[in-house]
Amino acid sequence: MNKIKVLLAEDDPNLGKVLTTYLEAKGFDVDLFENGELAFRSFMSNHYNICLLDVMMPVKDGYTLAREIRTHNTKIPLFFITAKNMPQDVLEGFDAGADDYITKPFSMDELLVRVRAVLRRSDPALIGEKQQTSFIVGKYTYDYTRQILSIDGNEQKLTSKEAELLKMLCEKKNDILDRSLALKKIWNDDSYFNARSMDVYITKLRKYLKEDPNIALMNVHGIGFKLVDSK
Repeated sequence: MNKIKVLLAEDDPNLGKVLTTYLEAKGFDVDLFENGELAFRSFMSNHYNICLLDVMMPVKDGYTLAREIRTHNTKIPLFFITAKNMPQDVLEGFDAGADDYITKPFSMDELLVRVRAVLRRSDPALIGEKQQTSFIVGKYTYDYTRQILSIDGNEQKLTSKEAELLKMLCEKKNDILDRSLALKKIWNDDSYFNARSMDVYITKLRKYLKEDPNIALMNVHGIGFKLVDSK
């Protein structure tokens, strides 16, 4: 398996060296840059699997760098490393396209766990995990590969977006699926219009799942959705 390629933008030379040494010891291949402009130039000419971005950097800050990366690649995981932990700072980070963030100071072990979690959501094969493609929800069987939801011998063929959304709900069964995460994963951004589109798909999935009274697809106000299996 090829090493996971990391773009690391960190202007603190000591922390940058420590992070590089630690991640390389864990099997990652790391390119370290001291400012956002150098990092962006490398991003445009190389392939990376994940970007770890400091927020407060010279020449080009992490928020600006993230937005520029997102204009060229909507799917690559972006992970912020920041000393800024006010709610508005966190919200700005996610608005810039972040998949996760960690605030300084932090433990290397926590960073590793969270980076692997982001990679797992993005592409399980990157960290040697097989993607689950078959799910049981109440009386239903869902075959993600074939995009078919079945119950009592009856099959419902799903569209691509229906299939992706149901898969994410199944993976988080009895837990909350974050609305913004689903929008970014399936629609590539969490704009108002895409959010309304996702609501339509949720309504369709509720219709498909209505044959089992133990199944409920619930709105969690202001957060997301929950696929509840109460059997």
